[in-house]
Amino acid sequence: MKKFNLLLLSMLCVLSVQAQKQFTLVSPDKRLQSTITVGDRLTYDIVCNGRQILSPSPLAMTLEDGTVWGKEPRLAGISENSVERTIESPFYRASELKEVYNELTLRFKGGWSVEFRAYDDGIAYRFVSQKKEPFRVMDETVDYRFASDAVATVPYVRSGEDGNYESQYFNSFENIYTTAKLSELNKRRLMFLPIVVDAGEGIKVGITESDLESYPGLFLSVSENGDRLTGKFAPYPKHAVQGGHNRLQMVVDEREVYIAEVEAPRSFPWRIAIVAAEDKELASSNLVYLLAAPSRIDDISWIKPGKVAWDWWNDWNLDGVDFKTGVNNDTYKAYIDFASSKGIEYVILDEGWAVNLQADLMQVVEDIDLQELVDYAASKNVGIILWAGYYAFDRDLEKVCRHYAEMGVKGFKVDFMDRDDQEMIDFEYRAAETCARYKLLLDLHGIHKPAGLNRTYPNVLNFEGVNGLEQMKWSPDTLNQVQYDVTIPFIRQIAGPMDYTQGAMRNAAWGNYHPCNSEPMSQGTRCHQLALYTVLESPINMLCDTPSNYMREPECTDFIAGIPTVWDESVVLDGKMGEYIVTARRKGDTWYVGGITNWTARDVEIDCSFLKAGTHDATLFKDGANAHRIGRDYKSESFRIANDSKLKVHLAPGGGFALRID
Repeated sequence: MKKFNLLLLSMLCVLSVQAQKQFTLVSPDKRLQSTITVGDRLTYDIVCNGRQILSPSPLAMTLEDGTVWGKEPRLAGISENSVERTIESPFYRASELKEVYNELTLRFKGGWSVEFRAYDDGIAYRFVSQKKEPFRVMDETVDYRFASDAVATVPYVRSGEDGNYESQYFNSFENIYTTAKLSELNKRRLMFLPIVVDAGEGIKVGITESDLESYPGLFLSVSENGDRLTGKFAPYPKHAVQGGHNRLQMVVDEREVYIAEVEAPRSFPWRIAIVAAEDKELASSNLVYLLAAPSRIDDISWIKPGKVAWDWWNDWNLDGVDFKTGVNNDTYKAYIDFASSKGIEYVILDEGWAVNLQADLMQVVEDIDLQELVDYAASKNVGIILWAGYYAFDRDLEKVCRHYAEMGVKGFKVDFMDRDDQEMIDFEYRAAETCARYKLLLDLHGIHKPAGLNRTYPNVLNFEGVNGLEQMKWSPDTLNQVQYDVTIPFIRQIAGPMDYTQGAMRNAAWGNYHPCNSEPMSQGTRCHQLALYTVLESPINMLCDTPSNYMREPECTDFIAGIPTVWDESVVLDGKMGEYIVTARRKGDTWYVGGITNWTARDVEIDCSFLKAGTHDATLFKDGANAHRIGRDYKSESFRIANDSKLKVHLAPGGGFALRID
């Protein structure tokens, strides 16, 4: 009997193996390969240059009726496709992008399929439903099983209780990074995207998502035995109450058991693994943009990116004026005058212009005459953007957009969403569409990382989801913002643009920083701040400091004011995550090059072969001889430079450089 059982078991194993079907998808350059296995479950892996990076990892979607797409799937058909095309990418890091990939689609019985794509720099997949009747998604299995106990660099959700995921789903998506082996990560805290895993031998894997429409955003947690990362999703809100910051948020106090409601046939978000052999390749990836849904706005001629004179970070401070500064027309007219004098496109009225605690954007404080300000700004060729708390904006969305568009307002900065469940994602798309109809720009602050919305609705120019310079108003000196600055281009920025809000004129060298709400400062040097306008991407980009400080620094201010915010071409010349980065960007015939370092001084060499043949006029801002002690110390110089030359620049601790080449 025992021999018979062993024989039967062996036969069953053989039959199981024989029942499996395997499909191989290879990137156009043959560097990456994914084997998709259809057996008892659906899995995929990633191999780079012959070395396994991602072990076979399951993917599945569980429906309310108990059906599991991915468990014992029954294959109904396959199709393959190869694509090579150029797409327009306005308001991005390049005016057009080349897209090349190989695609494999597996269709299964039961009305669903999975699409896989292999690009030269990554592997992506998504579920697609052909079901015509509505249904609910209970959960989605998203697993990343690495071939070793790899080192990961992750941002934890910093709010909520350890082990209580529900409390962590309500968060601002802002935190510095933690680097540790997978087995050493905190198993009781969620991580938000993007994250990066060092797979060894120089290979890094960036994990994020795209085309996040009407579906909750993906969090990751580490498994109990620490051998893999697994997806978590905020369930659909069942009940929410007005509250949070100044009663401008909706706080979920009860959730459903499912994560998403599906009304019609649809595709689901792309799960992306960016695979980079060099750190600079990671910082150069365009996969999130390429995988997003195409633009739904036919006429984009009215969308004007640009820079913003910002009031909040500098606490509405002006000196040398004969009026009391604050949230009033006199202060904002001074900001408008400054913006106009420097060719800055916008002035923002941040929180305070609407009556507090009312969540009603039709109630304006007594000291503000909005129509007068809008008209005054228009006469100076400056546009006005209004800050709005999420709930105040959403509750009267159509009315608010129509009213302020008719007044002449150019857009909104919407804040304090602090969730990414399906209900909130639906709001973001609804807000983008409504603003587009009224020709209004949208800057989504207090939000998760971007996931392609800026391609689908190009009027959405910016997103927060970053531990930006605003943190310097209150963070203790233990926060290493300079270290963070040289990390985000390789992690957060792979998802898309970010509302970092650089431009500080008070600059603290190592040991000199302290938090100050009314007269805040940056960590690092002046040239570090100047370089961020090239290194970081923000189609609508803040000048965070007070006009008074900028007017005392005309050379730096004129340089900042002249830097574009969208580009025709971008090239990451060099960099190592967490240490330094050098980025070159072109607008028309003019190149800007920016470089920053951590608290380690270093010399960088810029290979100028990206320039057109010949010699060019160049202006360089570099750290001064004493920038290691006095952060504001810098030196500017002008010279001629040839495309076959190599320029060496010294960066002080926490330093940087900014170069313009015409």
